Amino acid sequence: MLQFAEIAAAARRLKGVAHRTPVVTSRTLDALLGARVLMKAENLQRMGAFKFRGGYNSVNVLSAAERARGVVAFSSGNHAQAVALAAQLHGCRATIVMPQDAPALKLAATRGYGAEVIVYDRYKEDRAAIAQRLTEERGAALIPPYDHLPVMAGAGTAALELIEDAGPLDALIVCAGGGGFLSGCTVAARHLLPDIEVFGAEPERGNDMQLSLARGEIVSIDVPRTICDGQQTQAVGKHPFEVIKAHVKDVLTVPDPVVVEAMRFAFER
Repeated sequence: MLQFAEIAAAARRLKGVAHRTPVVTSRTLDALLGARVLMKAENLQRMGAFKFRGGYNSVNVLSAAERARGVVAFSSGNHAQAVALAAQLHGCRATIVMPQDAPALKLAATRGYGAEVIVYDRYKEDRAAIAQRLTEERGAALIPPYDHLPVMAGAGTAALELIEDAGPLDALIVCAGGGGFLSGCTVAARHLLPDIEVFGAEPERGNDMQLSLARGEIVSIDVPRTICDGQQTQAVGKHPFEVIKAHVKDVLTVPDPVVVEAMRFAFER
């Protein structure tokens, strides 16, 4: 199981490389919810998402010999960009497997960071199998998007910074996805604030995490069709689930229309 020491080590590797993103608030949101809400603005992170933390940490922990053989990753977009940028910063080659219907901006950005992009049909092909074949053919290192301890440790640095900057919190809500971000942030938060309650959040149409937590075992679902393109995972990862089932209080689901309303609120307010 992921340990806090791994997150602390990741924070040292990321210092001066990743942005220490701001913690933002909204008086309007506080009034609507009747609570003080603090948001870690990871949309201002390098390449636009928290995924840079885990991607960079994963490439950085490789030996020089491993980096010389390149890295392979699979992702619907954000992890793809993160690993591509991390590889570029380390001077190594990256090959990224992405769905052909991934947002055009994410495909272009991944290529823009110098990565080779291989597209596949997410409804007919197995991206993990494609990536594994490429790894074996090229002798490269595989960096999965969430079921990977260095990815989880890097992601956890966001919660570490949040608590250092914002002080004690009563609860923490983290997007669920495949569990890398949620598990990393959970370990960091529970180490620093043992009494904090941690919740996952995911689209209603992609509620594999909620089902898994309720049953106490990993549940796989069909590829979810949701506006949340970064959370179209079919099942939580094994390593993240070890943390989640032990320390996450609940997983909350949100229907797509409510996601759209929240996006509108964020842009307007």
